Amino acid sequence: MKKASSLRPTKPSSSHVTHLSSSHRVFGKLGCLLTLACLLFTSTLHAQVLGGAGMVQRSLMRSGLSFSSADLRATQSDDSLNPGFLWIDQGQALWQQGSRSNTVDHPSCAACHQDSQQSMRGVSMKYPRWDKSTSQLINLEGQINACRTQRQHLPALAYESDELLGLTALVSLASRGLVLSRTLDDDLKPALLRGQSRYETRMGQNNLACMHCHTQNAGQHLGGETISQGQPHAYPAYRLEWQRLGSLQKRLRACLSGVKAEIWPFGSQELTELELYLSFRGEGLAIESPGVRR
Repeated sequence: MKKASSLRPTKPSSSHVTHLSSSHRVFGKLGCLLTLACLLFTSTLHAQVLGGAGMVQRSLMRSGLSFSSADLRATQSDDSLNPGFLWIDQGQALWQQGSRSNTVDHPSCAACHQDSQQSMRGVSMKYPRWDKSTSQLINLEGQINACRTQRQHLPALAYESDELLGLTALVSLASRGLVLSRTLDDDLKPALLRGQSRYETRMGQNNLACMHCHTQNAGQHLGGETISQGQPHAYPAYRLEWQRLGSLQKRLRACLSGVKAEIWPFGSQELTELELYLSFRGEGLAIESPGVRR
C-alpha cells in the first residue's frame, strides 16, 4: 500500500497566545471589560450544555483508540498500513480535478484553496456549524456538497460514497494532531441543546440512551466488544466490521439500529445535531482521522 507521506500535516504549534490590544487608551478599559463579559458569557453557555449527564469528566476522557487492540493501534499510527489512506488518495485526486463542459467551468478545490493540508488546517473542527444562508446546521459533508453545487457547478455527492468520504477524510487529515476545540455562539446553542437532549434521552425498543453505554458503562464489555466513550475525533474512520471507511453519521445510525430506534436519514438535522453535541463533548481530544476501529 502506498505511503501517503506528502499528506502528513505539519506539527502544530506548542502554544497558542491570545493578544488583547486597543488602539485608543480612552476605550482600553471598556474594551477589556467587554472582552471579559464575552468570555464569561461563552463560559456560561458552555456550562449550561456541557454539564449534562452525558458528559465525561475531562480528566477521564479517552480516545477510542485506547480501547482497541495493539494491532489496531499500530495500524492507525502507520500511514502506510492505515487503510483510510486509500480513500484519502482518492480525495486528493478529486481535490485537484477541474474541468470545463458546455461552456461551464468546473474549478477544482485546489483552484480556490490551494494545498489541502495547509489551507484546511483546523477547518474540520469547526463543523457542524450554523449556516446563516440556509438557517440550518451543516456538517463537513454538507459543506463539501455546497461547494460542489454552488462553486464548482457539479452534482452533490451521495453520503457514504467513496468520493465524499475521500474528500471529507482529506480535509479532516489536515487537522490531525490538533486538539478539538469549539466556539459556542447564540446561533448554535438551540441545536446543541437538542443534540444533548437526544444523547441523554432513552429511545428505541431497548429503551436506552447514548449515555447509558458511552458515559455510564464506558470501559465495560458488551459481548466481545469493549464499550468506548463514543468520541467523534477519529471520523471518518475505517472499521473492520464495515471493511471500509465510514462517516460519523454511519456510526450513529448503527447505534440507533442497535437499540432498535428510528434510524434518521443521512444528513438529517437529528443526526447533525448529535454530531454537534459530540464535537463539544469531545473537546480536549486530538483529531485522529482517519481512525481505525474494530
